[in-house]
Amino acid sequence: MRTPLPVASATALDPVRTRLLQDARADAEALVTAADQDAEAVRADAESRAAEILAEARRQGATDARTVQAAVRARARRAARAGELAARRECWEELRRQVAQGVGELRDTPAYPRLRDRLTTHARHVLGADARITEALGGGVIGESPGRRIDCGLAALADRALDRIGTEVEELWAP
Repeated sequence: MRTPLPVASATALDPVRTRLLQDARADAEALVTAADQDAEAVRADAESRAAEILAEARRQGATDARTVQAAVRARARRAARAGELAARRECWEELRRQVAQGVGELRDTPAYPRLRDRLTTHARHVLGADARITEALGGGVIGESPGRRIDCGLAALADRALDRIGTEVEELWAP
């Protein structure tokens, strides 16, 4: 247990007590000021890092968006090209069909016997006089000799003619 100080001693210590309290308050204020400054520095650093992270995220997002956009454009170009090629193929097939139908109709004309004779002569010229000549399905002839064959059928001749024309025929349906 403590014994209280005499009044005269307590009064004599008042300036020391006052000074200690002033020093303690000054130290506390200095600590609070330093803590506020540290907190402000931490806040400023955090804001700076957040701004850097946000800027990097925006840059990365823009890069990702350009990558995705390029991929979408590439897919769209491929799809458009595939559509164009499909349309060209469809036109080509329709042309082949119409040409095959047209040459098939030659069999019903008065000129067909003469055409058949010319095709037979051509087949014999290529394969030799002893070549076996048969009627081709759809008109024309097929010539055969040992180890050799020539298709002078109307459909085959039409196909070969179209193949020789090649891509030039696309001018018929090109814009």
